[in-house]
Amino acid sequence: MAMQLKKWTRRALVAAVLAASMPVAVAQTAPQVKFQTSMGDFVVEVYPEKAPKTVENFLQYVKDKHYDGTIFHRVINNFMVQGGGFTPSMSQKPTRPPVPLEAQNGLKNDLGTIAMARTSDPNSATAQFFVNVKNNDFLNAKGASDGYAVFGKVTSGMEVINKIKVAPTGPGDVPITQVTINSATLAK
Repeated sequence: MAMQLKKWTRRALVAAVLAASMPVAVAQTAPQVKFQTSMGDFVVEVYPEKAPKTVENFLQYVKDKHYDGTIFHRVINNFMVQGGGFTPSMSQKPTRPPVPLEAQNGLKNDLGTIAMARTSDPNSATAQFFVNVKNNDFLNAKGASDGYAVFGKVTSGMEVINKIKVAPTGPGDVPITQVTINSATLAK
């Protein structure tokens, strides 16, 4: 009986260790996108379980190489850095139809999160995104048709975002020296 108890205790310990490691394994399965920019690289992790249509849309733009060669065209220190829609000549790239707003997903526009840019129409997000460089509570959803949909966060390279956010800008908050997204690739 004592031997049987030891065996069950060992099994219970192994099961507990495996169960404790499960959330880490789940978190590691979130898709990641690596951005290589003219100022350095950063990686974002996206959450399809929180913003399924937004993430699907974003990852399709990544797979289509839409972001390659675009610029960060709007940079406001102590607010956000925005990119993904314009070429270096400030021509807007063609986009697919917009996705419905998924701002009420429990994710907040906090420091280091990535969210979809849009017009005053809540359901107008296409390809442009922004990275919050501080907590921007006023961008969070208060109702069903407002807010900005957060769909991921920067997991490495926040120092690059911090370099971009202080880039000198001219009219329209456009960086004087262009900050180019050389490539955006699915890292996992």
